[in-house]
Parts: sequence; C-alpha cells; structure tokens
Amino acid sequence: MKFYGISGIANKLMRSYLENRYQRISMKDSKPNKLSSKWVHVKHGVPQCSVLGPLLFVMYLNDLSLSISKLANPILFADDTSIIMSNTNPEEFKNNINSVMTKITNWFQSNLLTLNFMQFLTKKQNERKIQIIASNSIKTNINSTKFLGLIIDNTLSWRDHIAALTSQSNKACYAIRAIKPFMSVDILKMIYFSYVHSVMSYGIIIWGNTHSNSIFKSKK
Repeated sequence: MKFYGISGIANKLMRSYLENRYQRISMKDSKPNKLSSKWVHVKHGVPQCSVLGPLLFVMYLNDLSLSISKLANPILFADDTSIIMSNTNPEEFKNNINSVMTKITNWFQSNLLTLNFMQFLTKKQNERKIQIIASNSIKTNINSTKFLGLIIDNTLSWRDHIAALTSQSNKACYAIRAIKPFMSVDILKMIYFSYVHSVMSYGIIIWGNTHSNSIFKSKK
C-alpha cells in the first residue's frame, strides 16, 4: 500500500487490521460437539471471507503484470490470473515462454506465493520444454486444475469436470426425489433450477460438446 502512495492514517489503519491475527478451524461432530484446532498466528495473507480480502489481494498481485507485459498479455481477475501468449515462430514461442516462466517463478518466490503449472496439449501437438526454476513453492506435475468454476485437465477432455458435475447432479436429484412427496411442483422446480440446472448450464458453451459427455442422456 505504501508503494502505491497510501500512507499516513490510512496505512496505519490497514496495518492494524492485518497484523497480529490468529485463526483456527472449528467444526461439529455427529453428537454434535464443537471441536476446534489450536490458534495459529497468521504470518501472511488476508482474513478469509472478508470484504476487503479480494481488493487487498488484487493490490498484492498488481505488479505481476508489469514484469511480463512485454512478452505476454496477463489478465488478472481476483485470485485467478491468466497469461496469454502467441507466436507463429515455434522457436521464438518457446523462448518467450521460458522467459515469462522464469520471471513469474521469481516473482512468486519473492512474494511468498505458490505457482501451479500445467501445460495443455492436444493430440496433434508436440510438448514444448519449458524452463522451471526448482523450488519447493512450485508444483509442475499438475494434470488438472479448477479455473473460474471449471475443472480443466491438461488434454482438455473435460472428463474431470463432467465427473464432478455428474456426482453433484446425482446428489441433487436424490434430494429432490426424497422431498418430492412433501413439496409442490413449483417448489421442486425452484430447487431444480437452483441446484441442478444452474450448475449444469455454467460454462456449457465450452464443455458441452465433448464426446465424453455423460450428463445428457436420452431415454428410449
């Protein structure tokens, strides 16, 4: 915040808001009894589920784009960051990727963040060797990741996403069948559109045409 010119009372107020915080996990068992973990000092990060959390995190990430903007087009959306690169020359493309990955890993290490790296490949594509700086904070063996509510795998088959949707839809359908004798048709429709249709239609323009799609089945 001081780097962006926020100083004085405003800076002290935010410092007091973030410093010397502790957190723990609380849950209830089947009895129910309340179970809690020990209090642990929060060394870095923002308060979870806070109103200011997303804004503070965006400020924290804001200078990431400056370090790679000459070689790539970074897009920051809260805690989801996309980096778009293209080049018609395969060798230049490889060199640019290696350069960007080096800058990114250095930035992540300096800012106490973890980088998950996954390379997408199609059947007709050859794998590009990308330089990754060795670090305990970098995970390179990632086969799938969740991005803006969509589970993306490294071959873009959408199998993991469809499997998750199928499981979620089955649970919702079971719940609807269980409450069907006690609810009106209008209430059942409302529950369906809230817990099944909304989830099933999200991002469908991207994953809906996959050949492995098992969510939509026709009955003879």
